[in-house]
Amino acid sequence: MKTHPAIAVAEFSEIPIGMSATDAMLKKAPIAFVKCGTITRGRFLTLVGGTTASVDEALREGLAHGGPAVLDSLFLADVHPRVYEAILGRRKPGNSGALAIIETDTVAASVRAAEAALKGTPVHLIEIRLADAGLSGRGLSVYQGSLPDIEAAIEIVTRHVDQSGGPLRHRIISSPHEGLVRQIETSTWFGSQDVLDLGGETV
Repeated sequence: MKTHPAIAVAEFSEIPIGMSATDAMLKKAPIAFVKCGTITRGRFLTLVGGTTASVDEALREGLAHGGPAVLDSLFLADVHPRVYEAILGRRKPGNSGALAIIETDTVAASVRAAEAALKGTPVHLIEIRLADAGLSGRGLSVYQGSLPDIEAAIEIVTRHVDQSGGPLRHRIISSPHEGLVRQIETSTWFGSQDVLDLGGETV
């Protein structure tokens, strides 16, 4: 459940600058929450939430301090509730239907894509990964729904989302195998998975 109307994401190419910029953000405005730290490829990621005015003010301060070390940023004044939950790590496995997988070069671009997909279509957001282990700085999001809705979501994202954070890469799986669906219900991260016995040939 969404408890804060606005969020902002700031992604920095240098850890010291990212930490000092985050400090400036916290001192600038009375934001409600912060989550920050290092991510893969030696980057620093900061997520803040709160009222629209405080988050906007804090982000502006962070970007001013970050300067050329800012890789990408995002401000959502009225974030979709499911996007809000997903970026805080709260998973909601899907049920059935086609899958869409979107990969981006930055975290902000991945959140931007998810916001557009969910506000434009009734697809279900299974997961957002924010440049964690194994992603080499990239963002990843996975969606499920009817094939027409999944196709519409990809069209909205590719045509209307600002790709300042780099190109979007995507793929639609119209009828995913049950084994794949069961695996991604847990996570798309290989290290988190148990071996799934499919009962196939062994000799």
